[in-house]
Amino acid sequence: MKKLLIYLKDYIKESILGPLFKLLEALFELFVPLVIAAIIDTGIENGDTGYIIKMCLVLVLLGFVGLAFSITAQYFAAKASVGFVSKIRHVLFGHIQSLSYSELDQIGTSTLITRMTSDMNQVQNGMNLALRLLLRSPFVVFGAMIMAFTIDVPSAMIFVYVTIVLLIVVFGIMLGSIPLYKKVQQKLDAVMTVTRENLTGVRVIRAFCKEDEETDDFINKNNELTASQKFVGKISALMNPVTYVIINLAIIWLIHTGAVRVEAGILTQGAVVALYNYMSQILVELIKLANLIINITKSIACGNRIQAVLDIKPDLESGNSSCNEGSVEFDHVNLRYKNAGADSLSDITFTAAKGETIGIIGGTGSGKSSLVNLIPRFYDAASGEVKVGGVNVKDMDVEQLREKIGVVPQKAVLFHGTIRENMQWGVTNASDDDIMEAIEAAQGLDVIKAKGGLDCEIEQGGKNLSGGQKQRLTIARAIAADPEILILDDSASALDFATDAKLRTAIKENCSDMTVFIISQRANTVKNADQIIVLDDGKTVGIGTHKELLQSCTDYCQICLTQFSAEELEKEINGDE
Repeated sequence: MKKLLIYLKDYIKESILGPLFKLLEALFELFVPLVIAAIIDTGIENGDTGYIIKMCLVLVLLGFVGLAFSITAQYFAAKASVGFVSKIRHVLFGHIQSLSYSELDQIGTSTLITRMTSDMNQVQNGMNLALRLLLRSPFVVFGAMIMAFTIDVPSAMIFVYVTIVLLIVVFGIMLGSIPLYKKVQQKLDAVMTVTRENLTGVRVIRAFCKEDEETDDFINKNNELTASQKFVGKISALMNPVTYVIINLAIIWLIHTGAVRVEAGILTQGAVVALYNYMSQILVELIKLANLIINITKSIACGNRIQAVLDIKPDLESGNSSCNEGSVEFDHVNLRYKNAGADSLSDITFTAAKGETIGIIGGTGSGKSSLVNLIPRFYDAASGEVKVGGVNVKDMDVEQLREKIGVVPQKAVLFHGTIRENMQWGVTNASDDDIMEAIEAAQGLDVIKAKGGLDCEIEQGGKNLSGGQKQRLTIARAIAADPEILILDDSASALDFATDAKLRTAIKENCSDMTVFIISQRANTVKNADQIIVLDDGKTVGIGTHKELLQSCTDYCQICLTQFSAEELEKEINGDE
């Protein structure tokens, strides 16, 4: 948590003025018992009404001045705490953007959302309270004790004993609560994960009639969170009653001691009332301090969780080299995901010249997506080299590398905004004509007509579009950027065969200078590629053209036999039309 305080450096003035004005407010508050003692010992005892009125006006003045200082302190504390957390949020979001796919997979999306929202709010509340009360409460406690010594030393010793006991109670509970609050936030992560999975997969859950099971799972996770919160809440709840008991016993002790000393003529009645008021001030401030410590404990636990993400060093280091053309070469490449027991890709070697179309086919889990994810460095090869334009991608500037590549992922992702805004992700100044050309190539003109043009508003995640419409628009978005390398990761799975065929023809005609990688489960989609790479369990089992693979690769033949008739394959092998 203390590492995060560096982001408070732009708010040093507010961080000083906030506590300062709170201390000034507390200083005026410490004068109040002395004024009341003067009213009792001088005004009431002598029956001096004018003096009483004058002292009451002094009390009102102290109240207004204290209120002004309090409001000023709140302004500076709020400005510092909001600005502080705003900076951390920006830094954390930027840091998350720099993490590789491996690190994001390891941390988890739900945990990152919790740390960007709930944890940030806790840190902000803790900082606000700390700036306002962290110095004020101890100042009032020790100030009241000192003022008590100016009135009567023997009575003031009661304050010393009570304060020591209270500090032991408060800090003992605080030290016991800190690790428990950390566990509470971890349980909150689990609830967030279940909630996110259920909301994103609600259609699947209903399709399989799993509502009851998922509800039970959510209830179990929620009950674990509730139990953890109750347990730590019980410990924290001890603070108020214990401090009240100690203070009230001290007040009884103080009144008894004061009564004896008044009887002996050592103290005045006004002095005893002042001592009582100082003891009450200590009670109020220690309760504030107790609640403050609970909140600070929560914010420290949340701050440590945020810092844990910031401490993760991205394993993706950008180089400074660049290239001028879009050829791709894999040289004995292996890929192993973090904490995986075996390689996902083994000894992959091939070359794709600029302008070639490469088809990638294989069974589910054979490593097709893993292979193309190495080109834009979403993941890094464990060994071997991936080269673009003859330059190892690890030596290239990551931003420049990805600017050369257009990626259409398996899951079509569109963002809230107009169709035009989505199409301009690759090129921010793309004209409507350029956008329409890309949409036409992606066979999406009917989508634009149906939706009323480029100004149609797309809902979050493209909820107002069908699966095929989303796929065509995501392909158009990639084409609109005019990349040197185009990766279509099974991006036509929701399209019918006729539309798929038109799409491939349009890409071949309009993207002839691009090196195109097409991943598909359909042999018909990749059959016209310049090279087809056949994968099985992360290994290359065949590389060649459609006809060459039909003659030499058993795995490719088996895939084709599930999609074509034996007669069709026989004709293609023999070269018959």
